[in-house]
Amino acid sequence: MKHSLPKLNLILIAVSFVIIIIGFMLMTGAPSGEVFNEDIFSTRRIDIGPMISLFGFIAMLFAIFYRPKKKDKEK
Repeated sequence: MKHSLPKLNLILIAVSFVIIIIGFMLMTGAPSGEVFNEDIFSTRRIDIGPMISLFGFIAMLFAIFYRPKKKDKEK
């Protein structure tokens, strides 16, 4: 028995994946090397990036388990 996700689910999964990537990109930046870099403690890297990634992971779960309502074709 072959099971596949509907097209809507695949679109939602792709959007969730993009949101996760954006969150991880917000967490990146220059590392703290020999000279201390205060940017490693910025709000963008510690708060905003992880929250966006978490939202993306939650949206991914929703996208996987979402079942579109079937339209009744009864007249």
